[in-house]
Amino acid sequence: MVDVSRERVGRVLEAGGIPAERLARCRALSGGTYNTVEEVLLTDGSRYVLKTPPPETAPGLSHERDLLVAEAEFYRAAAAVGVPVPRVVTASFEASAPAGRHLLMTACPGDMWDGGLTAGEQASLRTELGRQVARLHTVTGTRFGYPSGALGPLAADWRSAFGAMYAAVLDDARRYGAWLPRTPEEAARAAARAHHLLDDVTVPRLVHFDLWRGNILVERPAGSGGPRIGGLIDGERMFWGDPLADFVSLGLFGGVEEDQDFLRGYREAGGRAGFTRPDRLRLALYRSYLYLIMLVETVPRAMGEEHDAWLRDVVAPELVAALDELAGS
Repeated sequence: MVDVSRERVGRVLEAGGIPAERLARCRALSGGTYNTVEEVLLTDGSRYVLKTPPPETAPGLSHERDLLVAEAEFYRAAAAVGVPVPRVVTASFEASAPAGRHLLMTACPGDMWDGGLTAGEQASLRTELGRQVARLHTVTGTRFGYPSGALGPLAADWRSAFGAMYAAVLDDARRYGAWLPRTPEEAARAAARAHHLLDDVTVPRLVHFDLWRGNILVERPAGSGGPRIGGLIDGERMFWGDPLADFVSLGLFGGVEEDQDFLRGYREAGGRAGFTRPDRLRLALYRSYLYLIMLVETVPRAMGEEHDAWLRDVVAPELVAALDELAGS
């Protein structure tokens, strides 16, 4: 019997200029919430990561169509400024392609950032992370929004782009009947009070928007003197917009303003990290957007009762706080 999975991965390797006979094995990796993620090991020990999207008919949020387009764009842009990210080996975004829709990339060294680090190591890594994120934010685009085109063409201004992004997730909430602590109409009214502040953002910059610790790999090279960042991964949620938006996932539920180690590295590498009243309100907008995504995506993902309970207990109050801050602006 033909191993369909092996045959499929072999076609992907061939598309990337790698002979299919060099495939040793492939195995599914956990952690992917939308795309399927697999580790591909070659006979010489080389490791790659393969992502394939679900069928085009699969349920998802509006902005999630063609996420691989954004991920490939993120890695190519980040690599150009020396940020450690996977290297794109081959990518296809057409279902009719011989290897189907896929993104094959090199595997970055290291493991998910976990709690097994000393306080000193944590501080050093946060400073290094600040420098890496500042480098990301030096990369500029020509227009604003999601590069996949899932929500339409990129926009000439950030207010239009982010307004469309926010409206889309609220439409998704209505479509899926997602539970929210405030109605979509209430959320829209609160957000609209601060939309004029988005006009302060005039240059579209590279934003990862999903830089929680699970997407930051940490390695311990022999003789290096300590752990370091091996790679920033899962860039599929990226967009061209306000670099301040990256501070949301970097300080999820806590706020990056208190993270002096991160801010030191960010500022040392030239990043601007002020927290004026307009900055704080824009951050509240971006926090509410991320929390809305987290609450809505659980419906098409069917993440289970335990996860839904966590969302209600932890994420929902954070969304309410962000919306209240916007409503009072």
